[in-house]
Amino acid sequence: MTATPQIPLSFEFFPPKTPDGVEKLRVARQQLYALKPEFCSVTFGAGGSTQEGTFSTVRDILAEGVGAASHISCIGATHAKVREQLAILKAMGVKRLVALRGDLPSGFGIGGEFHYASDLVAFVRAETGDYFHIEVAAYPEVHPQARSPEADLQAFATKVKAGANSAITQYFYNADAYFRFVEEADALGLSLPIVPGIMPIASSTQLMRFSDACGAEIPRWIRLRLQGFGDDAASIKAFGLDVVTDLCEQLRAGGAPGLHFYSMNQSAATLEVCNRLGQGPA
Repeated sequence: MTATPQIPLSFEFFPPKTPDGVEKLRVARQQLYALKPEFCSVTFGAGGSTQEGTFSTVRDILAEGVGAASHISCIGATHAKVREQLAILKAMGVKRLVALRGDLPSGFGIGGEFHYASDLVAFVRAETGDYFHIEVAAYPEVHPQARSPEADLQAFATKVKAGANSAITQYFYNADAYFRFVEEADALGLSLPIVPGIMPIASSTQLMRFSDACGAEIPRWIRLRLQGFGDDAASIKAFGLDVVTDLCEQLRAGGAPGLHFYSMNQSAATLEVCNRLGQGPA
């Protein structure tokens, strides 16, 4: 019997807002560490609104002996502010960043000294050389604010040429969209790892809300099945596990360089999917 091919794993968390949330995330992290992730990333709120929580969570992950990547966003930021954040992250021992344009806090104009994620990547490289491994975002189903798929691909190319080391995609449920995006990037000479982002399905209402907000497409057959389950949480969970496991198997078989799980600060669904993939705790 051939051994199951292992694929690098990573997990995303968001900074908890309450002491109870901090403790719940600590428990979830410990459970996920059994999967031996390459790193764990921590998100940043609109306009840097969660900076303190982000850095605190990153600090906790590093103290637990696991690689941590801090999200860093530039919209509305100044060069001086980003320079200060980079200094803090270096002092903490962070070696990996997820560089994003970020969302504006509500009620704010564009402002700031950066307009695109590529500006941030170029600035980090100019300030810190090769010190940081820089991840950027990729959108297999096209960024919701992009003028066209071609413009979106060119924006991705600009980020890569500014100095990105690898990319993590927005989540999706159509493996063909991912493989097509990788082919198109390759055709432009963008030879960097593009890691698929995976969103476990725990709640249909939450999934619909997130997907409408970020432009991720839920295939019609998945949407209809979820609607058919109504409030049957057990059926939604079982169906979601089947869908996401099958997606991950397709991605792994097709040569994806890793899997990045959007954990939503939960561990159960990600652990179960990885168990089914033969990548559960040793």
